[in-house]
Amino acid sequence: MITTGSALLLFAAWSLVLLVGIAMYRSVISMTAGKALNSFSAAGTDLPPFGLRLTRAHANTYEFLPVAGAVMLYAIATDQSDLTDGLATVLLGARLAQSAVHLVSTSTLAVLVRFVFFVVQVGVVGYWITRLL
Repeated sequence: MITTGSALLLFAAWSLVLLVGIAMYRSVISMTAGKALNSFSAAGTDLPPFGLRLTRAHANTYEFLPVAGAVMLYAIATDQSDLTDGLATVLLGARLAQSAVHLVSTSTLAVLVRFVFFVVQVGVVGYWITRLL
């Protein structure tokens, strides 16, 4: 079982992995297409489809990390991580799965599957908040 602290660390690490992926992807585009490194759109809209999906997967991750992270840190700081440890693996797995689906496709089915993984994360964090209050 992954503990709350480990899940939080791995969540942050996943965000970093995606960020490094963006940097590497843009570097390759820059070297092969001659695009200036300082000319990329922060939103990834000027990249081929995979680059845009990678950028959005990273944004989805860092947008939810403060919410989940704050709850996880609260549980750890108040010595209540026993309430969050049981679902820490579920939260992390749902985050990784959401990102993976996002990287593979943006078809209607993929968006629906991705949404299910997001709902799982929101549900877990919501459940934790009610238990921690």
